[in-house]
Amino acid sequence: MSMPTVDDVEEALTNVIDPELGLDFVELGLIYAIEIEEDEVYVTFTLTSAGCPIGPQVADQIREYVAELEGVAKVHPKMVFSPPWTPELMSEDAKFALGY
Repeated sequence: MSMPTVDDVEEALTNVIDPELGLDFVELGLIYAIEIEEDEVYVTFTLTSAGCPIGPQVADQIREYVAELEGVAKVHPKMVFSPPWTPELMSEDAKFALGY
């Protein structure tokens, strides 16, 4: 059985879309870390603001999309607010799309 790479996981995470901004969490810079330990994947992410109510749905989507990868037995999403997200964390394409 092949093991996923960090790039594989990041590609899967491009399916996690911020419903308000219409861009994916990778482009928005909301994925802080991806760690792979054997057949388990740990994803550290944040939201654009601490008061954003979509946290549980995002964690569910991270589990769903990453679990589809070959070799993944379990996905552990972890939401953090430190360091806080800023628009500077976005990709250049996302900044352009959102007018930054």
